[in-house]
Amino acid sequence: METGFSIGPFTIHYYGLLIMLGIVAAAVLSHFEAKRRGENAEIVMDSLVWIILGGVIGARIWHILTPPASMVEQGITTMYYLTHPLAAIAIWRGGLGIPGGVAGGALAFYLYARKRDISFGLWADIIAPGLALAQAIGRWGNFINQEVYGSPSDLPWAITIDPKYRLPEFMDVATYHPLFLYESIFNLANMGLLLWLSRKFSDRLKNGDVFLTYLISYPIFRFLMEFLRLDVSIVGGINANQVLMLLIAFASSAFLVWRHRKTLFFKGTTQEEEVLESEDLK
Repeated sequence: METGFSIGPFTIHYYGLLIMLGIVAAAVLSHFEAKRRGENAEIVMDSLVWIILGGVIGARIWHILTPPASMVEQGITTMYYLTHPLAAIAIWRGGLGIPGGVAGGALAFYLYARKRDISFGLWADIIAPGLALAQAIGRWGNFINQEVYGSPSDLPWAITIDPKYRLPEFMDVATYHPLFLYESIFNLANMGLLLWLSRKFSDRLKNGDVFLTYLISYPIFRFLMEFLRLDVSIVGGINANQVLMLLIAFASSAFLVWRHRKTLFFKGTTQEEEVLESEDLK
């Protein structure tokens, strides 16, 4: 399978095109979400460069800190990247971690929100469904590159991986779980869930609740998928991605319950409702 095409001296990779398509789709969805909420939709495009830049930097840093086992076996470790700065910035060769991408993009947008004096929580809620959509589209780049596949499988929907993309210990195994497909389908469903929540419970949600829901649903799914993944990132003897996802899901769940504790555990008064309103993510 071809992974790209050339235009003169330039090579265009399908993976990069799919990532850009995902970004555009996320921006369009966020634009309409902002208009639906009566917010200034121009903020979406105005902040997009910040989010992309922060997301790419964060994704690359996470990859550098947690290279997968197959790269470590080839000597491409965190120390290798630190001593080879050109390799560290060569994102066109692959190596972007979603956890770092989400964190970097969120941090960049937080700084943007502070500068523009807008509510980070409100706009994170607007952007969250688009983020899930971007992931759903971008994951198909892994299909083209024949990466992010799971353990061997003979299920009807298992995918065939060419020998040159297989791990050495699985050279005789042809078909595997299509983790990229599982994640793409999940992210589309997650997008639908977030859009539904923002409409169904608009009178009960606080700014930041939709984004917190994303920080619960996706990490739980990713935690489970890591059990099927072969080429995991081991740091200090543990699966770094899996442990991080578990911590994020737990912390986000605890924070969501805490900020709604008064309405969850006993009937609130008018004064208590005012306190709850003051606890919105700024």
